[in-house]
Order: sequence, then C-alpha cells, then structure tokens
Amino acid sequence: MSRLSGRKALVTGGSGGIGVEIARRLAEEGADVAVQYHKNEGEAAKLTKEINDLGRKAFTVQSQLNSLKSVEAMVDVIHSKFGVIDTLVNCAGINRDSLFSKMTDDQWEEVIQVNLSGVYHTTKAFVEEIVESGHGRIVNISSIVGQTGNLGQVNYAASKSGIIGFTKALARELASKGTTVNVVAPGFIDTSMVQKIPEKVKERILAQIPMGRFGTSKEVALSVVYLVSEEADYITGTVLNLNGGMYL
Repeated sequence: MSRLSGRKALVTGGSGGIGVEIARRLAEEGADVAVQYHKNEGEAAKLTKEINDLGRKAFTVQSQLNSLKSVEAMVDVIHSKFGVIDTLVNCAGINRDSLFSKMTDDQWEEVIQVNLSGVYHTTKAFVEEIVESGHGRIVNISSIVGQTGNLGQVNYAASKSGIIGFTKALARELASKGTTVNVVAPGFIDTSMVQKIPEKVKERILAQIPMGRFGTSKEVALSVVYLVSEEADYITGTVLNLNGGMYL
C-alpha cells in the first residue's frame, strides 16, 4: 500500500518547479491533491492531468494568498470538490530582490504578504479540519536565505525566517492534538530561477556548497513526502535543511 493512501493534500504554489514536484510525489505515494496557483493556470492544469492519469484525484484552484477573502473562496472550492484536507504544504513564494537602500515599500509588502501572510492565511483557513483528521500534517517551505540572509533579499529573508518562527510556535500548539508542523529549508535548487543565474555567479555559489552541486526539486519533494508520512509521526517543529552542507 502507498504511504499516503487515503490522504487529501493541498499544495500552494503548485504551478512552480518545486511545488509541481511536491504535488506529483504526494500523488505517486497515494494522496489526492488540490493544486493552488496564482497566475500559471497552464502548468497547474498540466500537473493535475498528470496526477489524474495516475489514478489519483486532483484539481486546480486559483487564489491570491495575500488576500484573506481569496483564500476563503479557495476553501469553499476545495470543500465542494474534495471535502476536507488533512495535509497542507505551503510552498508558494515570490521574490522582489533589491538592495535595502533601494528597496521600495511595495517590494517589501508584496513579499511579506505572499510569503509569510500567505502561510498564515492558508494555515488559518484549514488548520481546524487538519487537526480534526487525527493525523494532520503541515509542511512549510522556507529557505536557506531565511537562516543565513543574502545580499539584496532583506524582504525575502525576513519572510522565510518568519516562516520558521511561525512553524515552531504552531508546532508547540498542535503537538498534543496529533498534528505535526515542520519546515523544509532548501538551499540552491536547480530550478529555472537558478538556471538563469550567470555562470560566473553559479560557480561562486557552487564553491560554497560542500557537496559541490545544486539540489533538485525531487529531493525537496521527497523530504516533504517523508515529513507527511507516518514515518515522521514523532517529528514536529523541525527545520529540515536541504542544502548540500552550505549551512550547518
């Protein structure tokens, strides 16, 4: 029997590289998956077709995670098509990079609202039913940048660091109710964003990674699968670093 048979999951940011792979791997392990997207409907629809072809139930749902009203509408759609969920993976995120001296209020607010408030809105909307399932799982995707900082990413680092604090506090609140809350903090993952980095810059980054390579979306997804499976029943409030030794 598949590890996640009978589970119902929501993956936010399901049209991006890492989100796509997380949703795919959850489905391969037996879960039905709701795929949230903001703009890239085509990629989200392609993914749900792939999951349906595996014999699992999947559908797309559009929402703006920085809007509580939009998230509440997403809840109604998911409940009507899917019923309640027991697994939530908060993967959606954006970056608006700029040196702090040149950063605008809009660049700050947009990143904080999507990356951090989006996690709050979505978790708040579904936490009650996740807890009531008796085996609830919440996994939040942070970043090595939330642990180390990075030039030109004060807003992004603040949002990703905030996710870690959010997770640890919520994990304490929900532990006695049988729901685990954990973080996966990827380092530099070989996605389209990293592929666009100039070669000389990539070489400098690789020189800082003891394992000498970028991570893969598959490796991130498999880490999420583990944390939502029964094998991780006794793990909560943990930050799983997936960075090739770049941050220890």
